[in-house]
Amino acid sequence: MRRMHLIEIADLAWCPRGIRRGVGDFCRFLVEVSGAFNPVAPLVAEALRRTGARRVLDLGSGAGGPWPGLRPRLRRHGIDVAVCLSDCRPDLKAFERVSRLTEGAITYRTEPVDATRVPDDLPGFRTMFDAFHHLRPEQARAMLADAVAKGEGVGVFECGDRSPLLLLGALGMPLRVVVLAPFIRPFRWSRLFWTYLVPALPLVLLFDVIVSCLRIYSVPELRELTAGLDRYHWDAGTVRKIKWLPIANTYLIGVPREKGAEPAAGGDPRLTER
Repeated sequence: MRRMHLIEIADLAWCPRGIRRGVGDFCRFLVEVSGAFNPVAPLVAEALRRTGARRVLDLGSGAGGPWPGLRPRLRRHGIDVAVCLSDCRPDLKAFERVSRLTEGAITYRTEPVDATRVPDDLPGFRTMFDAFHHLRPEQARAMLADAVAKGEGVGVFECGDRSPLLLLGALGMPLRVVVLAPFIRPFRWSRLFWTYLVPALPLVLLFDVIVSCLRIYSVPELRELTAGLDRYHWDAGTVRKIKWLPIANTYLIGVPREKGAEPAAGGDPRLTER
């Protein structure tokens, strides 16, 4: 299945703020409840260990990303890092909530941050969770090249891959939204309005999740994006939360060559495909 860079409704300027926030809240909620990115914790820990980084700059953080749950898992691997959230359109209320829940262990940048041209005063290992697919190939390569130019390690992670099974699973999204909308925190009346009175949110999420699946870069495509960025070790692959379930997290990790002798091992080899 070839990659298709279609438009996501929540990215459009005319999309009502309540719907945009509803999409972000729901995606964050699913990541938190499912532990979707738990399998990549060993990969992130190894990359941080090899770079010696003790600060992470999360790009495209959206409604807060997986870091509140990921930091404790990294500590189990002996890694304790400070995390700064950022986005090209920062949701400051969402960022404030994450910072408050983590007692300030996770901070945030109030100004917009372009992932392809990160300001020099934002150092740290760069991560991007469920956001790399928003970038067109030239933007994606520019994001990686910017990290290389500034000598920062980088890791991008997508919750899924471009597979028919993932697309099939997305068809149940409207029902999930209808059932779960009242239980997502923070509570918003706007979410209930756009779910039950004007049922736009379930349909927007259905459309945007399908588009997101079609946008995810495959492992060969990720490797193509790193062509010419030879000063780094690059490791691209997939890792599954459940071994027998054919839905996997897709990742790309880059580490400066002087920071390590070999590419990241990708955790348990039984769970990793290259």
